[in-house]
Amino acid sequence: MSTVEDFFAQHDDWPWNPPRPGRATFHYLILVTEGELRHDVDHVTRTVAPGQWLWVRPGHAQCWHPPGAARGPFILFEPDVLRPDLARLLAPLTAHEAPAVLSPDPDDAAWLRQTALQLLDEHRALGRRPLDIHHALRRSLLESLLLRLADSPGIAPVGTATAAATARAGRGRGRADRYGRFLDALELHFRELHQAADYAELLGCSVRTLSRAARDATGKGVRELIDERRLLEARRLLGGARWDARAVAVHLGFTDPANFGRFFRDRTGLTPAAFAARAARTDA
Repeated sequence: MSTVEDFFAQHDDWPWNPPRPGRATFHYLILVTEGELRHDVDHVTRTVAPGQWLWVRPGHAQCWHPPGAARGPFILFEPDVLRPDLARLLAPLTAHEAPAVLSPDPDDAAWLRQTALQLLDEHRALGRRPLDIHHALRRSLLESLLLRLADSPGIAPVGTATAAATARAGRGRGRADRYGRFLDALELHFRELHQAADYAELLGCSVRTLSRAARDATGKGVRELIDERRLLEARRLLGGARWDARAVAVHLGFTDPANFGRFFRDRTGLTPAAFAARAARTDA
C-alpha cells in the first residue's frame, strides 16, 4: 500500500525510462484524487481522471507512462488475499475482462476515498498495535472497499440475470450461472480447447444451451468469446512478453504457425511480426 506519487518517486528510473510492458501478477488498484493518470492495460492506453479507479488485474499486460501530476492511494494485493466466500462474491469485479477503469456512483465516492485513505494509514501504522490486529484491520478495510466498488457501473453482480431474463427468473439465473462457469473454464482451457462443443461437454450441457447463456450475458457467441480470449493472450505475449509468432502459435494450440498468422491478421489487421515490431517501437 502506497501512493502514486510515492511510487513514482521511489522508482525514478523504472519502468518508464524507457516505458517497458510487463505482465501483472498482483492486483494494482489506484484511486486518482488529483491530476490525471495514463496507463496501458492490455495494449490500450487508459486515462484515469480524479474520482476514478484504475484496476490492473493479474494476467493483464501493463505499461506505465512517464510520471505526471497524478496523486492518490495505490493498493497492491495478491490474488489469494481474499477469503474464498468473498472471492466468489467479487468474481465479476476481479475477473480479467472487468473494466480497467471504474467510475463509482457519486454517492459512494467520498466513502471509497476515505476508506482507501484509512487503509493507507493502517498500512503505515505497522508497530502501532499488535501485528494480528494490524493485519485484521487491513483485511477488513480492503474487503469493505472492494465490496463497495463492486456496485460500480459496468460490474454485473454474481448470478444476476439480464433485464430481459429477469422475467424468466429461474431460467435467467441458470444461464447467468452457466456463463460464469464457462468463463472459469475458458480461463483454464483456452490454450487447448477451441470449440463450443468442448466447453459444453466440460460443463455438462448442450452447445445450444451454452450459446444462449453466452448471448444473454454478452450478445456474443461462444466461439467469438473463445477467439477473443486467444487473441488477447497473443497480444500479451507478442507485445509485453516479446515471444515470437511460432512460440505463441504453439502455446495457443495452433497446429500451423501460418494458421495463427491468418487468425491474428484477420482480427487485428496486422501480422504477428508487424504487431510485435510496433510494440517494440512504442516501448523504445
